[in-house]
Amino acid sequence: MLDLILLDFHWIQLLQPQWYIENGGLWFIVFAVFAETGLFVGFFLPGDSLLFVTGIFSNDLVQKGLGIHINSSFVNLVMLGIVISLAGIMGNFVGYWFGKKSGPFLFERKDTFFFKKKYLLQAKDFYDKHGGGAIVMARFIPIVRTFAPIVAGIVQMENKKFTFCNIAGSLAWVFSMLFAGHYLQQFILKVFNFDLKQHLEIIVLGIVLVTTVPIFLKLLLDKKKNNKKNPVN
Repeated sequence: MLDLILLDFHWIQLLQPQWYIENGGLWFIVFAVFAETGLFVGFFLPGDSLLFVTGIFSNDLVQKGLGIHINSSFVNLVMLGIVISLAGIMGNFVGYWFGKKSGPFLFERKDTFFFKKKYLLQAKDFYDKHGGGAIVMARFIPIVRTFAPIVAGIVQMENKKFTFCNIAGSLAWVFSMLFAGHYLQQFILKVFNFDLKQHLEIIVLGIVLVTTVPIFLKLLLDKKKNNKKNPVN
């Protein structure tokens, strides 16, 4: 079975939520969430859309992944949410630990073309002021959620504060995405007779747009503000 998966594997499939569900099920999803929230190499994984689609297939994933047969979608979603949230929490702890261990080295490092200590100090000031909120909000922002715990460790964010925000952020992110996927699927199927399971590409595209467009808009606005403050002569 594994040989067949590897033979048909293409890297682009890592961006497709249905690939994880069809080839690895629940535990593949758990690993993907852990990797995206704790490892540098996981920044490109489809966290939001993967959780959303997981919510749609929640009943099947619980039965096959946990071997539990419960005729309650709500209970199945809660069980999935707990398992996947734990993966997200552990992932962030790994990123935080890595950042904390490498932090002293970075603070002692001399400035180079690619590294400026002032940016690290600015990040520390930001976390001192908004650290808790930053860790929670980062869960909902692609790429940022991968590096946020690492930066928190680098700037020596307080352990208790990070732990609380890590747990709160993971629970909020995972449960909101799972419940949104499941109940939106049920609503659309009932009202419009449109099965999202047959049109997963629309979901992925929609979530990508929703999560990335605001980031690009903010970058664009920031660039315009900087241009106004520093006009070119």
